[in-house]
Amino acid sequence: MLSAGCYHSPLTSAGAKQSVGGTIAGIVTATDRNVPLVGRKVTAVEIGNGMRYDATTGVDGGYTIQVPRGSYRLEVELHEGETVAKQPNQTRITNADLDPHRDFLITVRRGG
Repeated sequence: MLSAGCYHSPLTSAGAKQSVGGTIAGIVTATDRNVPLVGRKVTAVEIGNGMRYDATTGVDGGYTIQVPRGSYRLEVELHEGETVAKQPNQTRITNADLDPHRDFLITVRRGG
């Protein structure tokens, strides 16, 4: 369900393909009316070495990121005036793990 409409990049920021240990998945939504936020970059940063793995949210706000085994913190792209209301805790991935429900809630300040 989350992978439909989600785009992921198995390449690291260094451009080298890594062996996959598991998958991190979640949804990015706005706190106002729980609206999915489309086209947002979500990054898994490996705690030990700083390697970055990116995905872009799909039409349902969902994302999936395939990563090697390790511990990760997650970051989400914010636009001007936005703040993170809720973000996932650090996650640990081992072989063939699926770590779902790594959701973000974003507070969007409306102009007015």
